[in-house]
Amino acid sequence: MTIELRILRIKEVATKLAIGKSTIYDWINPKSPRYDPSFPKPIKLGGNSIGWVSTMIDDWLTNKYLEQHAESLDDVLQQSA
Repeated sequence: MTIELRILRIKEVATKLAIGKSTIYDWINPKSPRYDPSFPKPIKLGGNSIGWVSTMIDDWLTNKYLEQHAESLDDVLQQSA
């Protein structure tokens, strides 16, 4: 089984997450008050270019969703038990 890695540039990440590029820059900047250590770190592509592995963005998004909906999922599981 071969896994194809795809690199997303910042514009593609911003579109996928429906946020602005400046938000992403804030999330990856430890000096920003909006810094998010859980957000995937970009990889250097050369020169001043950076990108993100698409599966890392997908995993981060899935984890955010699960964190925010964990309580409601626990409630559903407890009611069905």
